[in-house]
Amino acid sequence: MAEAAGISGAEANTQLAMRRTGMAFQRTRMAADRTLMAEIRTSLSLISFGFTIYQIFNKLKEAGVLRAAGSARNFGVSLVLLGIGMLVLGLIYHLRFMLGLRGQRESMRSSGLVYAQSGFPPSLTFIVAVILLMIGVAAAVSMLLHVGPYG
Repeated sequence: MAEAAGISGAEANTQLAMRRTGMAFQRTRMAADRTLMAEIRTSLSLISFGFTIYQIFNKLKEAGVLRAAGSARNFGVSLVLLGIGMLVLGLIYHLRFMLGLRGQRESMRSSGLVYAQSGFPPSLTFIVAVILLMIGVAAAVSMLLHVGPYG
């Protein structure tokens, strides 16, 4: 069949291998996005749970139900900061991994091992992670300095 199209069997195998390699890059990119989504879920859980603990004990203290709630509030702040830290590290890892993947693909393309460069569109997962990071930082600043929308 390949010979009928004017392509030898070896050329057809090479083209098929190049296509498979190109698809492998896309699968790797999607796997990196799924990893970032898992980090987002964990960070969101830590940030929201920490914020909730902080708010509950803060309201109980304001209502006079508790005399001191400092340690519980500090635990809540610690969870929020842990979630922010995890998200920052996840974003850095994702960005470095994707830049490395792009570099590797470009290197393979210039060597003729894969077809033309397919664009990596902006990752919606990365954008959501950055937005969550901004919300988390705003919550932490509000909790620590008692200012802002969450204070």
